[in-house]
Amino acid sequence: MTHHLSHFVRRLKIGEMSLLSTSPYKGTRDFFPSDKRLHNWMFDQIRSVVQGFGYLEYDGPMLEPFDVYAAKTGEEIVNQQLYWLMDKGDRKLAVRPEMTPTLARMVASKVNEEPKPIRWFSVPNLWRYERPQRGRLREHWQLNVDVLGGETRLADAELIQLAVEIFRKFGGEEHLQIRVNSRRLVNHVFSKVMGLSDDVAYKLSKLVDAKEKMPAEQFSAQVHELGVAGEALKSLDAFFGLKIENLLETFAGEASQELVDLMQTLKNLGVGEQVRFDPTIMRGMDYYTGVVFEAFDISPDNNRALFGGGRYDNLVSLFSKTELSGAGFGLGDVTLQNFLETHKLMPEFPSFYDVYCACADEKSWQAVQNEVKAWREAGLKVLVPLQMGALKAQFKEANRFAVPYVVVVGEQELESGQWSLKNMAKGTQEAVEPKKILEILKSS
Repeated sequence: MTHHLSHFVRRLKIGEMSLLSTSPYKGTRDFFPSDKRLHNWMFDQIRSVVQGFGYLEYDGPMLEPFDVYAAKTGEEIVNQQLYWLMDKGDRKLAVRPEMTPTLARMVASKVNEEPKPIRWFSVPNLWRYERPQRGRLREHWQLNVDVLGGETRLADAELIQLAVEIFRKFGGEEHLQIRVNSRRLVNHVFSKVMGLSDDVAYKLSKLVDAKEKMPAEQFSAQVHELGVAGEALKSLDAFFGLKIENLLETFAGEASQELVDLMQTLKNLGVGEQVRFDPTIMRGMDYYTGVVFEAFDISPDNNRALFGGGRYDNLVSLFSKTELSGAGFGLGDVTLQNFLETHKLMPEFPSFYDVYCACADEKSWQAVQNEVKAWREAGLKVLVPLQMGALKAQFKEANRFAVPYVVVVGEQELESGQWSLKNMAKGTQEAVEPKKILEILKSS
């Protein structure tokens, strides 16, 4: 035992130590069993949709070399939100704030082995040091869905279609709106049309990305500080006011055509009502190169961003000489749960347990053990008490867990070979041979 640990134990023994706080670290959550059941349910619904599109689940390490994020992740995350540490070998490591760089690294390591396109998804635990608020914590779980390879328009369309289907699975697609833009188009407008330098164009894109979080006067003032004025400012205002119908005639080019074709494809897929063109959507990550999108809850009760994503055609090339186009999106558990709560889409779970065995004494307890093994093997969830209190107390415990059936076993039941099976909802009770109880429980 180290000196510090032994000192701690001595203090604890003599009562000098004050009690530790029961609160979790700020911006994190404790998942009690009911919370974890809801959490699992949400991602089980999501998995059923994503796997239905043919995506395979993967995972990666919580820690990555710092440079993996410094290379292409946005400055705000790297400089302000990244949790990092030095290990005992003086290596600088980052606690993953997002999953896409890990995905790119993993794909690059097997880029010549995996069949294309690569359709992968994950549900990683992510960390960012930011101010906790509604829909945003320091620790969260996030669905990441990515497709690498394939024709870009079809891959982008499939991702957006898949995202809509996830919300349809929860019954909330009518509240969903996905706003689509193109970083290629933005780059064309900022550099070729407005004549901005690379540095100013980059800063303007970051400013536009934060536009909804600041007053209009503050946004205008910061645009002016960047030197965007005159004809450039008129072009910016014209760009922000664009409708998809006027895109090609106003800003003709490959990027505009790409967006128009994508919107038509989405319409053909039956998700056109949930999608619209929005030239102010930028996405904060530096690795986005093409179509980007962000989803919003359009309800006034929860009017906020839900998730986002886009195309990152150059990310895999950081780790491999083989180039491979990619696109993906991330959906966090906190914003999803807020969405479900707002629109009253939360499930009402039945009891987790199928049956409770009330035992009068240890002899009854042992007899129950011999039977419930087969019940559990059949997939039933069975509660057996761990102390032989009064049957009344055991029934109280069964009620506390809302268990639908209670099997009562005592001396009389053991002698007769007929155990008492009580339906808690109906209040009925019958004597049943132990071997037949399984049939009744499975058919209920």
